[in-house]
Parts: sequence; C-alpha cells; structure tokens
Amino acid sequence: MYIGVPKEIKNEEFRVALLPEGVAELIAAGHRVLVERGAAARVGFGDADYRAAGADIVAEAPEVYARAELIVKVKELQASEFALVRPGQVLFAFLHLAPDPVLLDALLAARVVGIAFETVSDAHGGLPLLAPMSRIAGRLAPQVGAWALQMANGGRGVLLGGTPGVPPGRVAIIGAGSVGSEATRVAVGLGAAVTVLDVATDKLVELDRSYRGRVETCTASRSALADALAVADLVVGAVLVPGKLAPKLIDRELLERMRPGSVLVDVGIDQGGIAVSSRPTSHDRPLFVDSGIVHYCVPNMPSACARTATLALSRAIFPYLRRLAERGWRRALREDAGFMAGLQVLDGGVTHAGLAQDCARPWLDPATALADGA
Repeated sequence: MYIGVPKEIKNEEFRVALLPEGVAELIAAGHRVLVERGAAARVGFGDADYRAAGADIVAEAPEVYARAELIVKVKELQASEFALVRPGQVLFAFLHLAPDPVLLDALLAARVVGIAFETVSDAHGGLPLLAPMSRIAGRLAPQVGAWALQMANGGRGVLLGGTPGVPPGRVAIIGAGSVGSEATRVAVGLGAAVTVLDVATDKLVELDRSYRGRVETCTASRSALADALAVADLVVGAVLVPGKLAPKLIDRELLERMRPGSVLVDVGIDQGGIAVSSRPTSHDRPLFVDSGIVHYCVPNMPSACARTATLALSRAIFPYLRRLAERGWRRALREDAGFMAGLQVLDGGVTHAGLAQDCARPWLDPATALADGA
C-alpha cells in the first residue's frame, strides 16, 4: 500500500503523524511511504531520517495526495487541501467534523473514507488515539490559563498559587475525564484552589481519593456550575461527547456571572466549545475578550509542545495504521468494532450516528456499508 504523510499547514501546527521508526516498519512489511519535504523538521526529524528509514521524500503536498492510497496526518484538511483528496482515498486523521459543515461537505463530495482519530475506541470505551492529546491539552490548560490571567493579557492579575498572606486563585474544571483530570493535577501543583464538576460520580470519587480533600468535587448541575463560575479566576472547559458537538454549558447568563478579567480555557473548542461565546483562535493570536472574560480557544493546543505531542500521538496511532496497511481498511474496520467507531464518512455518507444527528444528515450504518463492500 502507498501511504502518504503531508506536511501540516494549520496555523502553528508542527506535529507529524508518522515517525521514521514507523516508516521503517511499514517499509519492512512491503509498503511504500511518501513524506512531504520538511514534514517533521520542526520536531527534530529531518528528511534524511525518513530517507534512511526507506521513505520517498516528495517536494509538495499534491504529489503525496496524488500517489497515496492512505493519507495519515494530524489535523483536519484545510481549505486549500480539499481539492487534493479523491474518491476511495483513506484519510486517517483528527477530523472534528461536527463544528465544521464546510469540511464535512468537502469530504462527502470527495467521497473519501474518513477515519477520525478522536472517535476510535477500545474495548473499555476509552479513546486511545485522542487520549494522549487530551492529557497534553489538560496539562497545558492551567499553564496557559495562568498566563492569560496576567494583566498584560487582560486578566485579573491573579497568581494561581497565591503568596504568603494572600489566598490562591480559584480554578473550576468542568469535566473529570482525561483533560479534566490532567488539568486538576497541574492546577493543584500550581497551588490553586481547585473545584472539579462532572455528572459522573465515579470520576469524582476517584479524584477525591487521589487528592484526599485537596480538591473540591461537585456533581454538575446548572446551579452548581453557576456558583463555581461566579468565584473562579480560571475556568477549564473539559467536556467531550465523542464525535458530537460539545454541549453549550455556559450560556450568556452564566458567562455574565463570571468575574471581569477571569479566564476561560475552552479545551473542547475543536468540537465547538462549551461556551456560547467560544470561537476558535490560534497559537499566534490565542486570546480574545468577550463580556469581560478572557477566552483561550486554540483547537490544536498540543502543538504548543509539538515534539512531545508527536512522539505520543504517532506511537498511539501506529498499530492502527499498520492494520489499515496490512489488512486493508475494510477488513481492519470489520474486525474491530472500536476501530469502526472511527469511521465518520464513507461513499458520500455520514457513518457516525452522533455526527449525523448534529449535522442533520442521513445516517449510513457503517456495518451495513462495509458488509456491502468488497
């Protein structure tokens, strides 16, 4: 199989989906790998490293897309890449289609096979390809939030750890999954007073046991959320519904309860964000102020630590990529229901039920669609 690795072109996106070590394994198994020139240069892997592993280095992205049967990349296609994909080509990447109907339309029109990292699941209901990035984004959230709180950024000027004689800042973390638990870890380490809200009591119990009273936990409700927002200096949005739009938990009324100069780090922005005011920003312009609240809404947060993120992500992806190459995408998905959960578009139809619901599109049963294929 021909596997293509284009260079990422999203703003400040330096990650790469396939390391030279993975290329070497694929080449040894009889596959061909095409890598766009400079694809991993910013994270410390040069073209010479890929050549030594057996990859063909090509000058420009159109050649990668034209020759490869399977495209593996980190971020969703950008507008300039829409015309490069073709019917039947497999796109294996973060897709985040629910908040981007233009991209969804482009993939449906191109009739590509779109397999999304973010909805591939495992036998325990976990998200093994999303989880490494969620952990990194969670650890970054209190750091960028602390920075945004500085006066120069429009923040309240609160030091999260406080100082002798002055109480620490207050952090409210909405969601106790991978992002929320990692954000909790760092916020506690910074010395902040931390409250975590979630509807899942078992997750709150786990946090309570881990931190032995150092973290306040609260069953999420509108009333509890309103109380937490009213006193928080930093709010971290860490709610995920796989494949679907993030729920809008912070409406205008709740937003206006927040303190002027407080900060919202909306990690769920790649699925639309949890606040009515949230809109995507970028690493070069990460902040905006709405209703007096400083918002940080960067969809590709882990690229701020692109080398660490590349190593974590590419190694998580690789076993699935190898299966796609060795067995063909149809067989690989048929054999693993969790892998099939990653299939979002096929033959011009939407194969993820949650995505179809959010985008008001007909749902194409993936099991039926795969059974009908060769």
